[in-house]
Amino acid sequence: MEEGLRSFSERNNRNVTIVSKVPDVCRNEACALGIDEAGRGPVLGPMVYGITYCPESRAQELKAIGCADSKTLTEEQREKLFEKLDSLSDFVGWAVEVISPNSICNSMFKRLKHSLNEVSHDSAIGLIRKALSLEANITSVFVDTVGPPEKYQAKLSALFPGIKITVSKKADSLFPVVSAASICAKVARDKALSSWQFRESPFVGLKDSEDMKWGSGYPGDPTTKKFLAKNIDPVFGFPQLVRFSWSTSEQILKTKGVSVEWEDTEEQENQAVSVKKFFQNSGKTNTPRRHPYFADRRLKPATKLL
Repeated sequence: MEEGLRSFSERNNRNVTIVSKVPDVCRNEACALGIDEAGRGPVLGPMVYGITYCPESRAQELKAIGCADSKTLTEEQREKLFEKLDSLSDFVGWAVEVISPNSICNSMFKRLKHSLNEVSHDSAIGLIRKALSLEANITSVFVDTVGPPEKYQAKLSALFPGIKITVSKKADSLFPVVSAASICAKVARDKALSSWQFRESPFVGLKDSEDMKWGSGYPGDPTTKKFLAKNIDPVFGFPQLVRFSWSTSEQILKTKGVSVEWEDTEEQENQAVSVKKFFQNSGKTNTPRRHPYFADRRLKPATKLL
């Protein structure tokens, strides 16, 4: 994981997927795969999706080593459990996708908006496909839901018809394989955040200063709010650590940023045009309009030379 996170730290404006080796037993035996995320709610840093998979016959061993919902564990406990999971490479595989704040905001601000739920679904689907492409024999998937569980389960079942899909609320506390995935995701997010490298010139080298302490990263945290209020450029906004699309950062931008007026061309661009229009006779000729220079001087094309 360290090498992959180092790659993300060097270019933290794009997403990175980090995968473990697929255990040989996971290519042959029927495997259960769990999916969970970390960092969905914070206004700072990446969101990370994680998967863990192992033979269905050994899934309970994950519970035996202490895997539980990552939110109920301390950072030290999560670190030790991830090290243990990584050491069980003879029957446990894992992968994480680190989704940059920049990628999240660009998706949510697109003209055809891509919601955070859709970003989450895309990541989960991509990680299942990744495990399958590496020839892991995935026969069942357990997912901590994003949105209504019934709709999400139907969506995944349609995409992966040969796999038994279970989407549930609190899946991270119900299924050990999801608990393990939540630990992988949380450890990856914590490491990505703690090793964040600022690329914006005003912030380079200031990471350890008082003004750069950001707290938990959640919108309601006073330390996080203080960080946002102190580290905004009135023209360029926040560094890429910040999710511009969150209402907390949007409000600060409105009060402390320079107001910009844009030409209102969006309405015209978004007007629907019927395909029939291109095949109808409008009654107008296709003769190109003459330049005013020639019209004003009553000049006409010469067809004969005398």
